[in-house]
Amino acid sequence: MPPKNNPLKLNPLQLRTLTILQLLANLPAAATAGPGPGERTIHQFPSAHGDHYHIGDSTVMGKDITGLFNEKVWHALERKGLARSDWPHRMTLTVEGMSYVTGVADEVLHRGGH
Repeated sequence: MPPKNNPLKLNPLQLRTLTILQLLANLPAAATAGPGPGERTIHQFPSAHGDHYHIGDSTVMGKDITGLFNEKVWHALERKGLARSDWPHRMTLTVEGMSYVTGVADEVLHRGGH
């Protein structure tokens, strides 16, 4: 369910994808700073491990990560000013994209052992 405060009216797939991109953007092995101040460019995307993905200290189910590999989702985030995409190679989260509260992290990012 979308969060109550979703000013850009992202749909559930966009919210899940942005949540995962925010996590990736904070991983040194997956992203670098810039090009603009406060932006992060993601250049490394996860590979499947069975029916799920390991991202940092989180596990993400395959059903929740589909937008990460969907060009239309990337461009929707770009249109809303949250990112700039170079599909399918890299995604730069803007300052707005880095700070957007998706409200779905607890549903998408599963912490703990495997």
